[in-house]
Amino acid sequence: MKNELTNIPRHIAIIMDGNGRWAMKQGKPRSYGHQEGVEAVRRITEECTKLGVEYLTLYTFSTENWNRPADEIAALMGLVLSSLEDEIFMKNNVRFRVIGDMERLPAEVRTKLQETMEHTAANDAMTMVVALSYSSRWEIARAAREIARETVEKGLNPDTIDEETVGRHLTTNFMPDPELLIRTGGELRISNYLLWQIAYSELYFCDTFWPDFGREDLHKAIESYQKRQRRFGKTEEQVEENEKE
Repeated sequence: MKNELTNIPRHIAIIMDGNGRWAMKQGKPRSYGHQEGVEAVRRITEECTKLGVEYLTLYTFSTENWNRPADEIAALMGLVLSSLEDEIFMKNNVRFRVIGDMERLPAEVRTKLQETMEHTAANDAMTMVVALSYSSRWEIARAAREIARETVEKGLNPDTIDEETVGRHLTTNFMPDPELLIRTGGELRISNYLLWQIAYSELYFCDTFWPDFGREDLHKAIESYQKRQRRFGKTEEQVEENEKE
């Protein structure tokens, strides 16, 4: 990177978009694009580890993606299994976690996910979080059910429910909110991804399809982040004054 390696986001979240369109532009089936997308995951995981990113969360498969053609879903599930065989986790000291409705996944996929999480639990260079069968509305509804259950079964006072209460019941309660959200593929929307968690995230959109997204693309996103002033509701003058202290 041209900039000094300072102010690196602790947590980067990515919407990996454009696999299918990338493949179709080359006259190949959409599944080919997903295969090449796995290679991009390897590149970006290795680079984030080198840069000192602590958490990398990847939007892999949404709850809405279950509406895709059965053959594409089967191919995606097969890719999940094959990618978990990769030694990238142990080679780069990366811990693996999953968020999402795992009950909807095929049994063999659930088993492999659990095995990989257990196998990498002691790794501490970075945590890669895969959002699989995930959507924010599903997650928030799930959290609401859990909080409602606590009010009934444990006598939780509704008047004490605050943002911290909700946060504890989200599937992401083990990590900080993302400082930077990247979306590839040219689309300008969030697609039901980490809606609660990105309330103050910096957003970065690029036209590059995910299979082509490389280290330089990641560096550009981080450089854009480094140039922004994160105010969290304060004025520019307040932020600058705090930075002097």
